[in-house]
Amino acid sequence: MTDLKQLQQRINITFKDETLLEQAFTHSSYVNEHRNKSLMDNERLEFLGDAVLELGVSQYLYREFHDLEEGDLTKLRASIVCEPALVQFAQSLEFNKYVLLGKGEELTGGRNRPALLADVFEAFIGALYLDQGYSKVISFLKEYVYPEIVIGAFSHTMDYKSQLQETVQQQKNRMVEYEITDERGPAHDREFFAVVTINGKKAGDGMGKTKKEAEQRAAKKALDRLKEKAAAKK
Repeated sequence: MTDLKQLQQRINITFKDETLLEQAFTHSSYVNEHRNKSLMDNERLEFLGDAVLELGVSQYLYREFHDLEEGDLTKLRASIVCEPALVQFAQSLEFNKYVLLGKGEELTGGRNRPALLADVFEAFIGALYLDQGYSKVISFLKEYVYPEIVIGAFSHTMDYKSQLQETVQQQKNRMVEYEITDERGPAHDREFFAVVTINGKKAGDGMGKTKKEAEQRAAKKALDRLKEKAAAKK
């Protein structure tokens, strides 16, 4: 449990019931090799954490991305709660250091196996939810997950700037440019306003909490207008 105390200090979270935290990092292979101990693996916590994480991400996307329709929200959420993204979160927190593994799993590189790391991250979320409730999970997500959620950061499908560039490149000698036209609000709650032009003509505008987000929103608006024009010609 010493290592897990170090983890708690590092992420500034102290579990009331540390056995829940230990369970979150206990792989079934370890339990199988220590049947004389009263241990539980993390699979049930993983099941719970999966649902809690999906709700937490859904809530954030619903509140932050007002202009995204249901289909786009679903695609973006799927790209955030998928295995590669969860592995990324787990690695950034060095969760692999704390996993309890059986000897066979350890020898075959289980400590860095993507599926295992993704499961551990979900199990941790489940353990935190049981120990301290949903609000504490949201605080954790605000610290380690939400900052990574920028449209286009997880899925090319949601990268409107790339889509706009590809659409415009279908016609020769057309140039796409972005400009941040305004910044408002205090430093801790900044809003950025962006304009995208195609061959010098305004094609769309957008607002976001970061410059990248504002540009993505501007690109989406430009794409929507281009689609409307193409539909009108048919």
